[in-house]
Amino acid sequence: MTIEKGQLWGEPGGLPAGGVIVHSDAEARAVVEAARRAGEPVPALGLLGGDLCRTLGGTGDASRIRTPEAMRLPVDLGAVLLDGRLHWFVAHLVARRTWLHGRVLAAMNAEFIGRWDVAPRSHPNDGRLDVFDVTMGLGDRLKARSRLPLGTHVPHPGIVEQRVAHLQVDLGHAVDIRLDGQLAGRARVLSIRTEPDAVICVV
Repeated sequence: MTIEKGQLWGEPGGLPAGGVIVHSDAEARAVVEAARRAGEPVPALGLLGGDLCRTLGGTGDASRIRTPEAMRLPVDLGAVLLDGRLHWFVAHLVARRTWLHGRVLAAMNAEFIGRWDVAPRSHPNDGRLDVFDVTMGLGDRLKARSRLPLGTHVPHPGIVEQRVAHLQVDLGHAVDIRLDGQLAGRARVLSIRTEPDAVICVV
């Protein structure tokens, strides 16, 4: 069950038998995709790095991940249909040509993209994705980029924010689609949704 305001989240416990240790969002995504395409349950993920790990308060301490001091947290996944094929992401989807020109769309399950605090109010177990649709000019983009590390780039009239369980968007023309930092293809129309409580992450 997705988290509700004031509710305790997760439980103490190390990585269970069959769990997989990953060092990045891309590694976590690869495990998720392999399980989904095989029609198997997604194994618990022991997070030692990446934007989702940071969002969950993970420290990257490999000695902790299998001990009772670790935390097991239910986490949502993002899913997107690209050219008729379903893909998944654990932390974020970014659709863009470049950061500085043209439309930029980010669907966030995690709070961070690298050193940027893109979605300061995002929670990876609320059944929603935080979506940011950027159409501002170059000057405003440069100002916003300087504020991204502290998460103070929003609100801004050139950034449309939504918190959604599903979204279909037409970007006007095909652009690169990056899932957890990896290029997954190009697309114009995106069908994006969340899969609540889809995986247990251990930090």
